[in-house]
Amino acid sequence: MRKEATKMVLMEENNMRTEYDFRGGVRGKHYRAMQVGYTITIHKADGTTITKDVMPKEGAVVIEPDIQAYFPDSKSVNRALRCLIPLLPKKRRAKAKKA
Repeated sequence: MRKEATKMVLMEENNMRTEYDFRGGVRGKHYRAMQVGYTITIHKADGTTITKDVMPKEGAVVIEPDIQAYFPDSKSVNRALRCLIPLLPKKRRAKAKKA
């Protein structure tokens, strides 16, 4: 009975069903592969298959989750990066594209 009570407490704290078990999971296992792009294959009930290649947009920058907490939107990221530009060496700044 003690084990059942422990499962119920975990369920209430995490809003997670007791049958879900992620103890063997690995966080970020497919992260790098997703950055390069991936393929989605949809098998329809009528037997046809649709394949779609998904690639990140050119110029897209992915911010890791620990940094996203500090930068909730594009505006805040751009503002922070503009503050850093004057700190870059002049050679590095000369290579930047003008938009």
